[in-house]
Amino acid sequence: MTYNVHRWRDDRAALATVIRACSPDLAMIQEAPTWWGTRRRRLAFAREVGLHYIAGRGRSGAFVKDPGRWEFRTRWIRRPLIRRGRKHRTLQVLNGAVAARTTVDRRTLTVIGCHLGLHNQGRIGELNQVLELAPLSGPYLVVGDINERLGGPVWKLAADTGLIDQHAAAERARPTFPAAAPQHRIDVVWATPDVSSVPVDLTALGLSPELIGRASDHVPVVVDLTLTATTG
Repeated sequence: MTYNVHRWRDDRAALATVIRACSPDLAMIQEAPTWWGTRRRRLAFAREVGLHYIAGRGRSGAFVKDPGRWEFRTRWIRRPLIRRGRKHRTLQVLNGAVAARTTVDRRTLTVIGCHLGLHNQGRIGELNQVLELAPLSGPYLVVGDINERLGGPVWKLAADTGLIDQHAAAERARPTFPAAAPQHRIDVVWATPDVSSVPVDLTALGLSPELIGRASDHVPVVVDLTLTATTG
């Protein structure tokens, strides 16, 4: 699962309902609360949804069902300090990325969660830093909120790196933002060719669009993963 939770400042009860219904083995969280009491608040919310908070850096974090199965690495992600819009300039806070590693069928699988910034030119540099958490070999995924529409530069960089857009591959590509009336797909699951995934239908889990729209400003993205046979 990858989910931008909007610092759980919307309908927190709805947010908890969504995550519990998805029941992920691993949830990569973006826009987790920061500042005062960060770790305490993340631990408490993880318990509320039946998971364990295991690692975080900046506004990125990871919740897991079984903490004994996972190893983690984190890193800070540098980004342009100032984002210049058409009318305004805004500050961008330092963010981070989390890499979670587990063993599946005696193979190592790595999942990297990230949240790219709003600076159009800066996202390429951010994704390159995120990819430094990728293993030298073996299956891995990059998931998260990339803040960029389909066809943009970071989509091309991901494809050039060999990552496959899992929702496009499964012909289940749906917009994820804004959650109340989704128009853009900016929350992604990219994977190496030796990973196969099936997007999970949230309505089949009993989650209505109205509930999802109350929980956060993003739609969660959930997939079931399978490692495919290696070649070569």
